[in-house]
Amino acid sequence: MKIALFGGSFDPIHHGHLTVARAAADAFDLDRVLFVVSGDPPHKAGLLRAAYEDRQRMAELACRADARFEAPRLEDPARLDGRRSYSVDTIERLQAELGPGDRLYFLLGEDAFRDLGIWHRLDDVIRSVEFLVVSRPDSDSQPEPNQPGLRAHWLRGVSNPVSSTEVRRRIAAGESVDGLMPREVAEYAQRRGLYRAAAAARPDRNVRPH
Repeated sequence: MKIALFGGSFDPIHHGHLTVARAAADAFDLDRVLFVVSGDPPHKAGLLRAAYEDRQRMAELACRADARFEAPRLEDPARLDGRRSYSVDTIERLQAELGPGDRLYFLLGEDAFRDLGIWHRLDDVIRSVEFLVVSRPDSDSQPEPNQPGLRAHWLRGVSNPVSSTEVRRRIAAGESVDGLMPREVAEYAQRRGLYRAAAAARPDRNVRPH
């Protein structure tokens, strides 16, 4: 089985995320794409606008769009007893559940791929996964960090014009988000009052390094 981890804050998840995941699944014949909602990323400390439970629930709703998509609670802060979760920790937790013939990938954007050098226990990550790198629309190069044993495959031509920032802005302004996110996700955010002016001003401390 071919499985890809697709991590992020998903604050909130939108059609751009789903487009990238679907393109990767189609291009690399993936059996499963796991949307891993970050629980406590230090690089986003104080910046997240919705709590983990809300972001996780929205990811679960969005994953109904494709039978290959799942949103396991691999970085649920409640299950980690307050410990920060690095990507290598998430990978190791997942590997404990995989079979000997399973192949594990890590789906990420070009900018994050360029920053691999700062990842925690990078050597262990490189030994454990192959990277699926989504190129930027204006990029025609294939920059690869100088890391021994690195395995990377590039995914090009994927248009992802939607941003979580724009989705939050529209919700806060009471504007339509039709076409930007799944209807069920938009309805959930509305019911919960997420990203409205008062909520947007509240920093979420449930915020993960790589």
